[in-house]
Amino acid sequence: MTTMPTMPQLRPDETMPTRALDAGQLRRLALEAGFTEASLLPLPMGQGATADARLEEFVAAGFAGQMEYLARRDEQGRLVRGRLERPFPWAQSVLLCMASYHGPAPRSVDAAAEGAGWIARYAWTARREPDGSRRASDYHKVLLKRLRSVEATLHAEMGEFQSRAYVDTGPLLERAAAAAAGLGWVGKNTCLIHPRHGSYTFLAALVLELPVAGREAPLTVPDRCGSCTRCLDACPTGALIGPRQMDATRCIAYLTIEHRGMIPPELAAGVGRQVFGCDICQDVCPWNRKAPVAQDAQLETRSELVNPQLEWLAGLGQAEFEALFNGSPVRRTGYRSLLRNVAIAMGNSGLGRYVPWLRAQLEEPALEQDGGLEQAVRWALSRLGAGREDG
Repeated sequence: MTTMPTMPQLRPDETMPTRALDAGQLRRLALEAGFTEASLLPLPMGQGATADARLEEFVAAGFAGQMEYLARRDEQGRLVRGRLERPFPWAQSVLLCMASYHGPAPRSVDAAAEGAGWIARYAWTARREPDGSRRASDYHKVLLKRLRSVEATLHAEMGEFQSRAYVDTGPLLERAAAAAAGLGWVGKNTCLIHPRHGSYTFLAALVLELPVAGREAPLTVPDRCGSCTRCLDACPTGALIGPRQMDATRCIAYLTIEHRGMIPPELAAGVGRQVFGCDICQDVCPWNRKAPVAQDAQLETRSELVNPQLEWLAGLGQAEFEALFNGSPVRRTGYRSLLRNVAIAMGNSGLGRYVPWLRAQLEEPALEQDGGLEQAVRWALSRLGAGREDG
């Protein structure tokens, strides 16, 4: 297993170009920090106008749903995330880094035990402790620490300059920038696909005030989806309305993580057994069948989160939820929303053995304060025939 150095260093025979960045050396620093792959993108981004236009169309169509941060605009009424120069007028380059989280475990579309739920693969991450045990790891913190180490090395070698490090939190379109940087292409499922590592990857970005030496744009990876439409055909809720076109309000990942309140009844059946995230459009992708398993001691797989039994998840109390998912992306959905998702999955299971638990939820005083959970429970009971327990 690989370990992350506390601070990547330049070799004795290397020096950074004065106030300009060498793409090859930046990539090496990122790999030494623990990333799977990296590429330095000079700004302005060549495809910036196209990415901006697509985001405008996405927001105008209402596809962002409750993700208001995607629709945030500046004083001129422009989408903040549309172009990198809007939030970062000083930026001259951005280092895009990729980390694989592909673990040696089944896919959501593989056969599973009766009553198994599904938690998205990216939320399984754990770090290995010295005693061999595993504890939940938040990829945001793991990757941000790696970015900071690269950032610190640059400042030590090149002096003061503005920089910003982000892991899913910055006002930028990471996938579009990563594609422009040559880290893959945006597939028909809207995910970034690397020709070797597939789409089971996290993205991180280091925005820099320094220019790229030579100003040569990185080579882009051609679209290799071809005529394949497996992802579009497999989406149970019809969220992929066309190649590289997603209505996020129909996406299972959005519905189980970002959406608050009741999952629309017309989409609930399509949610299936997914209780946090989805993975279906990635799991059917041929490029992920070829992807190597990651060797990263800080992003290993927590086996207890692979195909978890719905009864187990339903039996978690608030304190147990917090303890189990402390440091995990699953905390984002919250305890009550996870129970809502579990109720939906129970309704979709066809198993009458869940009826007693569902009925018991209707007796909980706190249920009146959570319309989403109550509606999900009632939907599930109706789906199971309300009182049938012969499953």
